[in-house]
Amino acid sequence: MIIKRFIYFYLLFFGLGLQAQNPTDVSTVVQDTIAPIAQDTTGDDRVIVDHSNEAEYEQLAGEEIQYLLGDVELRQENIYMYCDKAVIRDNNVTAVGKIIIQQNDSITIFADSLSYQGNNRIADLFGDVVLINGEKKLFTNRLNYDLKTKVATYKEGAMLTNKQTQLTSKTGYYYVNEDEAFFKDSVLVVDTNFTLRADTLKFNTETQIATFLGPTRISQNETKIYCEEGFYDTANKIAEFRKNAQYVKEAQQATAEVIRYDGSKREILLEGEAKVEEGLKKANADLIRYNELTEETFLEGNAHYQDSTRVIDGEQIIYEAKSETYKTKGRSLFSDPPQLLEADEIDYDGNKGVATGKVIWQDTSANIKIDCDTINYNKETDYLLAFGNRPLLTTLVEGDTLFMRSDTLISLRENPADSARTLFAYRDVRMFKPDLQAICDSLVYSTADSLFKFYEDPIIWADTSQFSADTMHIQMKDGQIDQINLYSNSFILNSPDELFYNQIKGKYITAYFVERNLRRMRVEGNAESVYYGLDESNAYIGVNKTVCSDMLLFFGNNKVENIKFFTDPQANFFPMQRVDHNSIKLPGADWKGKLRPLSLADLF
Repeated sequence: MIIKRFIYFYLLFFGLGLQAQNPTDVSTVVQDTIAPIAQDTTGDDRVIVDHSNEAEYEQLAGEEIQYLLGDVELRQENIYMYCDKAVIRDNNVTAVGKIIIQQNDSITIFADSLSYQGNNRIADLFGDVVLINGEKKLFTNRLNYDLKTKVATYKEGAMLTNKQTQLTSKTGYYYVNEDEAFFKDSVLVVDTNFTLRADTLKFNTETQIATFLGPTRISQNETKIYCEEGFYDTANKIAEFRKNAQYVKEAQQATAEVIRYDGSKREILLEGEAKVEEGLKKANADLIRYNELTEETFLEGNAHYQDSTRVIDGEQIIYEAKSETYKTKGRSLFSDPPQLLEADEIDYDGNKGVATGKVIWQDTSANIKIDCDTINYNKETDYLLAFGNRPLLTTLVEGDTLFMRSDTLISLRENPADSARTLFAYRDVRMFKPDLQAICDSLVYSTADSLFKFYEDPIIWADTSQFSADTMHIQMKDGQIDQINLYSNSFILNSPDELFYNQIKGKYITAYFVERNLRRMRVEGNAESVYYGLDESNAYIGVNKTVCSDMLLFFGNNKVENIKFFTDPQANFFPMQRVDHNSIKLPGADWKGKLRPLSLADLF
C-alpha cells in the first residue's frame, strides 16, 4: 500500500497522469466527481474541493491526504483555486499545472505550480507567475502572496505593468488593498513619456504616483533628472525632486533644493539656491522657472545672470529665448563693459533696451555717468537716449566732478572701434563745477577731442568772469580747461566785487588757460573794452574805454596785467569821480548772476 501511494504521488507531480489506471489498482475510492470532503459545510476555514476528474483520499497516521487529478477546483471562503493536479494535506495545498487563484473577483493569479498554506492563507507560486488586479499585472518567476493581507512579495525579479507604465526590480512588495508597490534593487520604470532608474521606489497603482525613496535617475527625451527624494505623478505629469536634485538637458545643467515639473504647463521650477549653467551662461536665484513651450526663463529673488559679455543682477530677471530678450523687475544692475546700467526695470532684446525708474548709466571707459528716469539704448549703434526727471550727467574735469542737467541727453559712439563718445544735451542745459558754471539751450560734448560746444544764448561763468556769445566752445586738455572760444556777439564781463564790471566785446574771443588759470585772451573783430584800473591797494582809480580791431590781454592772478591793442585803437580814460558808469557801459553788458548755478540743486 505504501509503495502504491508513493507511485501515485510521483505520477501526479511529474506529469504522467492516471487516466489509464483501473480503479481496482487502488485501495481507496476514486471518483469522477468531487471527493467526499467537498461536501463539508462546517465553515472551519478548511480548503474545500469543489471538483476534480479523479480523486483519492487516505488517512495516514491520523492525517488526511487528498490526491486530486484533472480540472481541480478548490475554494476557501472567497478564494478559488484551479489546477491540473493537487495534493491537500493538513489544509495545505501543493499543486501543479495551469494554476489559477481568484480572490473577490478582483485578484487573479496564474502560475505553473503552487504551495499554499491554508491556515495562514499564504501562497508560494512558481514558474510563469502573473498576478492581475484590474489593469495592473505583475509578472515574475516566484511570488509569495498573502491572501489575508493581499500582499505580494518577490525576491528574484518581477515586472509590474499599469496601462502605459512598466516597472521592474529584483525585490518588491505589492500591497493590493492599498494599491501600492515597493520596488528595491535595480528598479527600472519605462513609460511612454520617460524612463526611470532607482534604488528604491514606491508606486501607487491607482494614482500612478511614483515616490522616490533613494537615488533616482529619470530620462525624458534629451532631459535627465537626478534626485534622492521626491515623487512623479505619471498620470498628471507632475513631479517634485528633492535632496541633491539635478537637471540636465543637452548642455544645460541645473541644481536646486527642490526641482518641480508640471507636464500640463510644460514648466520646470527650481526652488532654493537654484542654479543653471549652459556653457558660458550662468544663472542663479532663489527661484528659477522655465516654460518649455514659451522658452521663457524667470529668475526670482537675488537673481543673477551672466554670459561671455554681460552680467545682470536684480530682484527678477525674465529671459525669452525665442526673441533673445531680457527683462528685469525690481532694482537691477546690467553690466556690459565698459557700460553699466542700473534701474528699477530693464527691458533688453540683445541690441535694443529700455530702462526705467531711477536709472543710472555709466560708461567707465569714457568716465561718464547719467542719472535719469528713462533710457533707450541700442547696442548695435551704441546709441543712448536719456529723458525724464531732467537727466543728470556726471564726469570728471580738472580733477573735479562736473554735473550737467537738461531735458534730454543723447550719447553715441562715432567709431565703434574706440571708446570715444559724443554727448548731446537739449533744452535748458545747466552745468555746475565748483569753478565753472554754464547755461545754454543745447550742448555737444565729444570725448574724442574733449570739446564742449554750447549753442543758443550760452553763458559761462568762471570764477569772477562771465562769458556769453551766440556759440561757445570749451576745449579740454589733460582733464583741464585749455581754451574757451566765443563765436559771434562775444562778450566777457569780469568783476571781483560785482560793483563795477570790466567789459570785453568782439566778434570772436579766445581765452587761454594754464593750470586752470586764465593767462591770455584774444579779441578779434570790432573789439571794445571797458576796464577799471586799480592801484596797489586794489582801489579803483579810473576807467579805460578802448575801441579797436583786435586786442590781446594778459592775466595774472585773475587780473589784467597788460593789454595790447591792434589797428587804430581809440582809447579814453575817465577818473572814477568823473565817470558816468551807465554811459560808458558797452551794449549787451548784462551780468546775469541770478541765472548762475551755484550748486547741484540749481541744475533742476
